[in-house]
Amino acid sequence: MSLLELNNVTLKFGGVTAVNDLTMSVEEGQVYALVGPNGAGKSTVFNMISRFYRPAAGSITFDGHDLLKLKSHEVPQLGIARTFQNIELFDRATVLQNLLVGRHRLRRTTLVEEMFFVGRARAQEREHRLAVEEVIDFLDLQPYRNQMIAGLPYGVRKVVELARALSTKPRLLLLDEPASGLSVEETQDMRWWIDDIRRQMGITVLMVEHDMGLVSKVCDRVLALDGGKKLAEGTPAEVQSHPKVIEAYLGTGAISKTANAKGERV
Repeated sequence: MSLLELNNVTLKFGGVTAVNDLTMSVEEGQVYALVGPNGAGKSTVFNMISRFYRPAAGSITFDGHDLLKLKSHEVPQLGIARTFQNIELFDRATVLQNLLVGRHRLRRTTLVEEMFFVGRARAQEREHRLAVEEVIDFLDLQPYRNQMIAGLPYGVRKVVELARALSTKPRLLLLDEPASGLSVEETQDMRWWIDDIRRQMGITVLMVEHDMGLVSKVCDRVLALDGGKKLAEGTPAEVQSHPKVIEAYLGTGAISKTANAKGERV
């Protein structure tokens, strides 16, 4: 059984069908990407998995659990973490404090223990801080540990949001446009980190991304969407060369040019 499965999922906003009868599955240990033009429904899929939206039809399961029976705040308890297109951090808190927020789902203490910092609270605080420091070292955030988020460059804040998601100790990591707004060098770093997140941490990654160079280098499987419908699914090379994907990105003329360049009839 796949780690994450969407079966015949449909979501409508009034008369607009944002996702149309989508079926997909993500195997444990994969890096899987959703690609497509703006408005294709990619982030909407993330929002359904996160339970911000409820589909009109279909099912979504994670490791055998029916996600549609959960509320949004219960989803992280299963081991699902995510980042956002628009960075969602606490600007008036430090990098360290933002990462400690990510440890909230792993809290095992009572309110009284937390208030008086007794019993398990002390041991748990040490555990959380050690875990967060490991993430800081992993993503080379040591120079920014005690700096306020509001004063950090965009690229660093992007990495901090990734760090907070990793601090939750997820099994499935949802990355919503991780390379958006990054420089060439920062995108290269993101590539290596995604590789290491899968290989060293054993975390399955589902990502939305427009940078096909990054997708080609890190992903095992790719699914292309347009207008909420699945256009193609396969390896990065298979999807990039699929006629429907070329048409969605570049128009019908691009298909003719590609076919003529290969000496094919169209």
